[in-house]
Amino acid sequence: MKLVTWNVNSLKARMPRVLELLEAHQPDVLLLQETKTEPDAFPHLELEAAGYKAEHHSAGRWAGVAVAVPADRALAESRAGLEGEVASDEARWMEVDVDGMRVVSVYVPNGRSPDSPHYEDKLRFLEAAAARIGQLSDRELVVAGDFNVCPADLDVYDPAAFVGETHVTPPERERFAALLEAGTVDAFRELHPDEQGFTWWDYRQGHFHRKMGLRIDAFLLTPPLASRLESCGIDRGFRKGPKPSDHAPLLASIRD
Repeated sequence: MKLVTWNVNSLKARMPRVLELLEAHQPDVLLLQETKTEPDAFPHLELEAAGYKAEHHSAGRWAGVAVAVPADRALAESRAGLEGEVASDEARWMEVDVDGMRVVSVYVPNGRSPDSPHYEDKLRFLEAAAARIGQLSDRELVVAGDFNVCPADLDVYDPAAFVGETHVTPPERERFAALLEAGTVDAFRELHPDEQGFTWWDYRQGHFHRKMGLRIDAFLLTPPLASRLESCGIDRGFRKGPKPSDHAPLLASIRD
């Protein structure tokens, strides 16, 4: 089974690239974040023309998450929202069953700065996510998306440059660790313990070409899936070309 997660930073702007990705990788499950789509404007027809169908949780110009699968796969028991999240209208968490596997697309709040009330909201969101993962940990579970946390210094191009900034503070890292302690494995780090594997680069000042990135996107898998994990990597090609997102897609392959 091929899985792809991608923060597209506007599905409307990136739809041609999404269709390109579907053709190139033909994933069995595509998880999208930051779709920034009005609920009645989600591009179902374009996805259907490409052979896919989707469930989505949309809230307009901010956030938004979705899960798409080939038309012949079953989507069931969709659930939008996360119990305990502060801003339930921001569309940051969506669950759906895909052939019996529970799949979650998540877009964790940025937090802005450690002295911002948004930072506390981010911590509470991560706590709520850990609680929900704990409830689902006895299932085949995939939680994937943009966590807006660099779990360790290895995931930052220059840790000294980020001291005191969001994404790297001890409280954020502790809460990301709690997602793993709730019963999941960080797929990329499981297979690449010493590789940076950046998934996000600032648009400014040529950060992508200067390798100034962060690893903030991840696949979290419960043990039944992690035991069958074959590969997990980043397609940097989709961070290049026309109208790129500031994120690159993260890909995983799980043995059936």
